[in-house]
Amino acid sequence: MADIVDKATRSRMMAGIKGKNTKPELVVRKYLHSRGLRYRLHAKDLPGKPDLVFPKFKAIVFVHGCFWHQHSGCKYATTPSSRKGFWANKLSENAARDACQIAALTALGWRVFVVWECELRDGKARLDLLYSEITESL
Repeated sequence: MADIVDKATRSRMMAGIKGKNTKPELVVRKYLHSRGLRYRLHAKDLPGKPDLVFPKFKAIVFVHGCFWHQHSGCKYATTPSSRKGFWANKLSENAARDACQIAALTALGWRVFVVWECELRDGKARLDLLYSEITESL
């Protein structure tokens, strides 16, 4: 199936996709901050530049988009119909990189939590669980 927009428009659209400070990430940050948790953002000194770092709890949170990080079994984790080879490779590399980063952080003694974009659509149940997971060590 051909793309429904021209190449220049598609390029502009793709360039507008943010890697940091996404809406799902801001939802998680706002909630955890409202519960009194303080964190570092996008720590460059850690593998994968985690979205949220909680040094006090030795915990890390990644907020992943279901499409870009290929959330297994999620209806939003589809492969585009155009350039299937490119997208299959790109998305599988993203998932493999995520696994390596999580393994590296775990080896350094961090507890790693992943919040998927689709989990935030179901209300605050996932956010309540995340808060409990982060603070359980105290």
